[in-house]
Amino acid sequence: MTDHASDHPVDRVPATAPSGPFDPPGVTWQGVSSRLVTARLVTVAISLLVPFVLGAVFALVFSLVWLWTIPAVALVIGIWCAVVVPRQVRAIGYAERDEDLLIRKGVMFRSLVVVPYGRMQYVDVQAGPLARKLRIAQVQLHTASPATDASIEGLEPAEAERLRDRLASRGEARLAGL
Repeated sequence: MTDHASDHPVDRVPATAPSGPFDPPGVTWQGVSSRLVTARLVTVAISLLVPFVLGAVFALVFSLVWLWTIPAVALVIGIWCAVVVPRQVRAIGYAERDEDLLIRKGVMFRSLVVVPYGRMQYVDVQAGPLARKLRIAQVQLHTASPATDASIEGLEPAEAERLRDRLASRGEARLAGL
């Protein structure tokens, strides 16, 4: 499979297979782009940079040893995220079935969302500046239920577009009673 925009091989991460109710029989899971790992780690790094730098500056300026705990904690959190985020991204998967879309996420706290095509009101594709730079997008499914967390992050733009069009047409067909 190639990325049509750049003709480079697509670096899709195969979705890992959790067991039990999170792995219905006969379902082939699609993974998301490994570039989602980079996007999440950049976000974590930006978030941790301020406490790390401020903690180090205050520790140096005021010569208080205990202030070094702030950059140390920021560093430990950064290392922890570097270990956990790739596993989280590998756990994201989606599968299109005849009547519904399955979305699963999570390593420790797993979730499986089943969205019947007939319940979809509209499908949205989003990409912020970092996502656009990394050539990934998010597909957000909107249903009548505000509690439904039906989104798939880290899709190649072409796949996000294909999925949006396919889900929208399947949703319209189900609403029309076809």
